[in-house]
Amino acid sequence: MADQRSGPHRGGLNAERIKLLLERVRAGEVEVEAAVEDLRCLPYQDMGFARVDHHRALRNGLPEVIFAQGKRPEQVIAIARSLAEANDRLLITRVDPGMAKAVLEDLPELKYHELARVLVLERTPAADPKPGILIASAGTADLPVAEEAAITAELMGNSVERLYDVGVAGIHRLFDRADLLWSARVVVAVAGMDGALPSVIGGLVSVPVIAVPTSVGYGASFGGLAALLTMLNSCATGVGVVNIDNGFGAGCLAGNINRLAG
Repeated sequence: MADQRSGPHRGGLNAERIKLLLERVRAGEVEVEAAVEDLRCLPYQDMGFARVDHHRALRNGLPEVIFAQGKRPEQVIAIARSLAEANDRLLITRVDPGMAKAVLEDLPELKYHELARVLVLERTPAADPKPGILIASAGTADLPVAEEAAITAELMGNSVERLYDVGVAGIHRLFDRADLLWSARVVVAVAGMDGALPSVIGGLVSVPVIAVPTSVGYGASFGGLAALLTMLNSCATGVGVVNIDNGFGAGCLAGNINRLAG
């Protein structure tokens, strides 16, 4: 009988695949016991050191993301293997080159983006990526965080425009591409140092601006705290702020906003 294997359902436990599985049970193509085994990992899979959330894609639209920092390579590999068995998409963040080498030896299907420090699995890219997201960064040093945001949003099925090195020290560089600002449904503005870029963009657009402070800067930047406080105190309307260096969180939020934008 077709596809009677156990374990997480290949392609991810999203609503469409669960519906397909139930239809196959009704049609007699899959036995009830096999379907139960497929759904056994629906809530989570207890691996001892981690409880892998196989239900995440069904609830949030994106499979559980692995935060590699602080984990041992064998832990990241085991979690990634479990998620890759059940999903066509996978994202691992905060991956240094040594960790990437270890993971890729076991899972060569993944792709390492060194600048963004992420590993990505995307077996079936979105056929029609949704436009509307702009990622703007103040300086080149902010690119690791900006790229983490961009790649996250792209993995969620979006087409992302990038506008880099347009900080307030040379504000004419931003104004020169105002067309990108005005065509976006949501803007992610990434900046360290004084953190002023999101306020400038917020005063120019009528769409949500997601401000991302980075830890880039000299001593009095306090590892991004100065930029964070600047962004939290923005007088521009429609500016929301995520945590320091949290490109992933900004990319997810931008993807959700863009999905709802019509």
